Amino acid sequence: MTAIDNYISQFPEEVQILLNEIRKVIKEAAPEATEKISYQMPTFYLHGNLVHFAAYKKHIGFYPSPSGIEAFKEEISSYKWAKGSVQFPLDKPIPYELIRKITIYRVKENVEKLNI
Repeated sequence: MTAIDNYISQFPEEVQILLNEIRKVIKEAAPEATEKISYQMPTFYLHGNLVHFAAYKKHIGFYPSPSGIEAFKEEISSYKWAKGSVQFPLDKPIPYELIRKITIYRVKENVEKLNI
């Protein structure tokens, strides 16, 4: 088992299903990214931290950096959000397509930094 598998396994089954689906969406959007635990959260890394996610009692936090939040302010406006994070309530459908779009944006952003 990987560190992320261990992280996910500590939550109730219904939350594990959501976390595994988020992980799958991120992997598909960023197939070259590596996984690790950073800031005590599952993290995808590609030329720097890409995105993090974490489960809490009533929501799943998604952390795509301040630039990832800024670029998708309109799409995340119905959720609680802050400078570098957005909260997806557990009692509502998780916006997997939005997670995919933000992750793709962050991949492009991190790759472009290399070419400066």
